[in-house]
Amino acid sequence: MTAPAYLIVEMNISDPERYKGYMAEAPKAVKAAGGEYLVRGGKQETLEGDWKPHRVAMLRFPSYEQAKAFYDGEMYRHARAKRAGATEYFNMVLVEGVAAPV
Repeated sequence: MTAPAYLIVEMNISDPERYKGYMAEAPKAVKAAGGEYLVRGGKQETLEGDWKPHRVAMLRFPSYEQAKAFYDGEMYRHARAKRAGATEYFNMVLVEGVAAPV
């Protein structure tokens, strides 16, 4: 069984109007690549450590390879271009999940 993959993102949006252009494009690119949003903003609380992200998003893809193809694909490159200058920072990590037993 192929393990899913997750993109975990922390960001600080500095220009909400400009960021709207990214949000108009990114979900279409995620869906086209077989991904889905699990977390997109929302309530959060640091339970341990000193990590205090402004905003967190998490996406799931069927495989690591599909997540990489999403990131490198034309649709998401176009969305990323619309995000330029809209965030103070935008950190993204790709991590392979655990293949669940059948």
